[in-house]
Amino acid sequence: MSAPELNRPVDDFEAPATGDQTIRLSGLKGQNVVLYFYPKDNTPGCTTEGQDFRDRHDQFDALDTVIFGVSRDGLKAHDNFREKQAFPFHLISDKDEALCQQFDVIKLKKLYGKEYMGIDRSTFLIDKDGVLRKEWRSVKVPGHVDEVLEAARSL
Repeated sequence: MSAPELNRPVDDFEAPATGDQTIRLSGLKGQNVVLYFYPKDNTPGCTTEGQDFRDRHDQFDALDTVIFGVSRDGLKAHDNFREKQAFPFHLISDKDEALCQQFDVIKLKKLYGKEYMGIDRSTFLIDKDGVLRKEWRSVKVPGHVDEVLEAARSL
């Protein structure tokens, strides 16, 4: 399976999420979908990014756009992170990296001189028909959510 291409339908997926639910892309037809992939719960950049989505949630909601954060953390960690930060959206647990592989966000990273495979902070905007309309890779957090919001407005 190759990464989704712009202006093409995204392959359906199914993944466990907070709130004891299973998210299916096909079940979200009729709504725009923001999937933002982030490295780890409770880390500074990931917390800030989530808070930015939280703080603009009503604006996304008004555009009929649902938001999901995705990382490899388990559901328990996700539930705690979501509750602690009062995120009004759900977090998808991708422990087996199926979604990360589907969207091609696992990259070689370096931290303190050590190399490892990790999530490259990335965001995908999928329209009401399940078509990928915009993608951001190697995201820098400041100002990012505003860009995503602007793109959602243009759908």
